Amino acid sequence: MQKILLIGAFLAISCLLMAKKPVKSYQNPVINYSLPDPSIIKGEDGYYYLYATEDIRNLPIHRSKDLVEWEYVGTAFTKSTRPDFEPKGGLWAPDINKIGDKYVLYYSMSVWGGEWTCGIGCATADKPEGPFKDHGKMFRSNEINVQNSIDPFYIEDGGKKYLFWGSFRGIYGIELSDDGLSIKKGAKLRQVAGTAYEGTYIHKKDGYYYFFASIGTCCEGLKSTYTTVVGRSKKLFGPYVDKSGKKMLDNHHEVLIHKNDAFVGTGHNSEIVTDKAGNDWMFYHAVSTKNPEGRMLLMDKVNWKDGWPSVTGNSPSIEAERPEM
Repeated sequence: MQKILLIGAFLAISCLLMAKKPVKSYQNPVINYSLPDPSIIKGEDGYYYLYATEDIRNLPIHRSKDLVEWEYVGTAFTKSTRPDFEPKGGLWAPDINKIGDKYVLYYSMSVWGGEWTCGIGCATADKPEGPFKDHGKMFRSNEINVQNSIDPFYIEDGGKKYLFWGSFRGIYGIELSDDGLSIKKGAKLRQVAGTAYEGTYIHKKDGYYYFFASIGTCCEGLKSTYTTVVGRSKKLFGPYVDKSGKKMLDNHHEVLIHKNDAFVGTGHNSEIVTDKAGNDWMFYHAVSTKNPEGRMLLMDKVNWKDGWPSVTGNSPSIEAERPEM
């Protein structure tokens, strides 16, 4: 009888262990080819759509349901629909948003070194995979008097729409029109951060605005020094400060993600995505020390403690537990 009870107990434990789903992990990079400057949004079809600087020409779009397994969808533009206000320029640092019933894609268009001729444009689509209709240039650097006008970021706050942008010549913000496709008439330009930054992303959480940005060099392969940093403020237009109260206008910040033995050039983060368990996740690009061709897509969990974000080890994970989707 005792033997039968022991066998029964063993079988019951075995069934429980088999019923319990194993914890699944993922590895970085989540996409092992170049997808710099990611921007992400969840579509009404349940997919997350990710957009990136055009190392794949005409601005690549990928989608995923679990943030780990990604498939290539296509490009935002074609040869015939490609923006052309900077004829020899590349399409850099897209920013995807849903405004009203339209998907609005902000993009930079620039040639290397064209800091006064580069600019920001926008395009719209009914679906996140496109096709996108280009609405052309919103402004150039020499029109708005902000040198190196690239890296757009859109945010709504207090019923108003704003665009922030800039790259190592100061980060600026301005109010947009109701449809988000142009600058609001009479809107005033305001500087919010200093000359150390590019790749702006602002995240609202628990009464604070968190200003994420990148410092250093993005595009020098294994010599890249790109690093993701953050400051915070009680107001959208700042002042943004580090933990000691020093201002980002004076180029002070907290380091969020720096290099390690596996990855360097860790920067230009995406929007934060929250999984079903309430965990926050962030995408960004980095150069793999094993495969230094291009800037690969990485993802890491964002932890929050004492009102500040952090990533485990302040550097990219190699393998970690998957998001709960």
